[in-house]
Amino acid sequence: MTRRILLSHLSLILLVLLTLEVPFGLFYARSELARFSHAAQQGAMTLAEVCEEKMERGVAGDLPELARAYGRRTGSRVVVTDHRGVVLTDTAALAPVGEDLSTEPDISTALHGHPVVTGRSAPSAGGDLLLTTVPGGSDAVVPCVVRTVYALGPLEAKVHATWLALGFVGVGVLTAVSLIGFALARSITRPVRALELATAQLADGRITDPPATDHGPPELRRLAASFTATATRLQHLLQEQQAFASDVSHQLRTPLTSLRLRLENFEPHLDPCAQDSLDKALGELERLGRMVQGLLALARLENSAIRPEPVDLDAVVADRAAIWTAFAEEQRVDIVVSGATTVRVWAAPGALEQIVDNLLSNALRASPPGTAVTLAVVDAPGQADRAAPEAELHVIDQGPGMTEAERRRAFDRFWRAAGADHDGTGLGLPMVRQLTRASGGEVTLETAPGGGLEAVVRLRRTESHAHRERRGTPTAGCSRAR
Repeated sequence: MTRRILLSHLSLILLVLLTLEVPFGLFYARSELARFSHAAQQGAMTLAEVCEEKMERGVAGDLPELARAYGRRTGSRVVVTDHRGVVLTDTAALAPVGEDLSTEPDISTALHGHPVVTGRSAPSAGGDLLLTTVPGGSDAVVPCVVRTVYALGPLEAKVHATWLALGFVGVGVLTAVSLIGFALARSITRPVRALELATAQLADGRITDPPATDHGPPELRRLAASFTATATRLQHLLQEQQAFASDVSHQLRTPLTSLRLRLENFEPHLDPCAQDSLDKALGELERLGRMVQGLLALARLENSAIRPEPVDLDAVVADRAAIWTAFAEEQRVDIVVSGATTVRVWAAPGALEQIVDNLLSNALRASPPGTAVTLAVVDAPGQADRAAPEAELHVIDQGPGMTEAERRRAFDRFWRAAGADHDGTGLGLPMVRQLTRASGGEVTLETAPGGGLEAVVRLRRTESHAHRERRGTPTAGCSRAR
């Protein structure tokens, strides 16, 4: 933010400097050339009048000395011609005496009584030249013509020096403005950086360095005060909710256990026809216990900040598949594990195990006997529409599946599909989504290719695995548990 403020400030100052200095430099260059041209023309006209007077008095022999003296004084080359355009003298000796210059445009125009000021490029002379050609009288017949030639190098050097001075002034102004702007930007953004730090700490669960409320502009001071009050209130609410979840977990566990024991104590004294009702009551009590535990687990997830850590996805999948093998055998369902190995992903501590357990539990309940549940680990290399490489866990069953409308509602709390196992609590999939998002991933439900339901969990791969993949060491394997 400091850089952006400073760049915008400097851009504005640079625009102002360019708006002021460029027109000034152009105006200065043009005015200096105009002034020099005017002075050269006035000097040439004065010299032409003196030359006319010399010729009228019959002392034209004084013209060479007169021209040389004028040339030394003004630093110019002087050429004087008679009324026919024939050279009488040339201080630079470039045009010999007697040469006819009447065909040259400036000489021809001056012979008709009109002065001419023009520029000419002369690389051999080291740069541009300024030619001032004036007639030596205002009569119908011009007795003489005077041409003065000036090198514009000194004038151009003066103009360049002025441009250089303007450039130094601009750089000096920009430097001073940069220092002042940097100090101002730092003073403005310091409260913003403090707010950013406090926000990051709040995201982690606790603010250790609250932003100061007595620094920076009034608006930022008020914002810091409001943020501190809001953060304090949020921390208090989070602590209260965490305390509530802990208290509820402790308070509910004891009466539920006591109620179960009391119901079980009724069993020897009940009539056999009431045994079915007792079993159903115990089943509902067990489901209530699971529901309470699920709600408390969700509350703890929502009320705590979790930092993902690297986890071996394939190792967790293989371990949970082995744990669930005994239950799958009772259901006469196979568990098939396939896909990539040595895949490491970012996941919240303990989250991946709970994700696999919940998805396996749902898949096994939905799978009819004689079918299989597939756990496939898919290593998805970097894709253009994703910021980082991902790994996918596919849990595929061969059950009845879900309609599109049911898949959209499957992650709602307490929702269960029509005809679903009534032992479920409706909290398994919401917990899977919460754990997946806490790990920085996402979970979706899709229709399996051969029928049934396919749950896809996408998690970010760790950098170490991405590096190994680029070195060309991915492997794949397949195992079957029964």
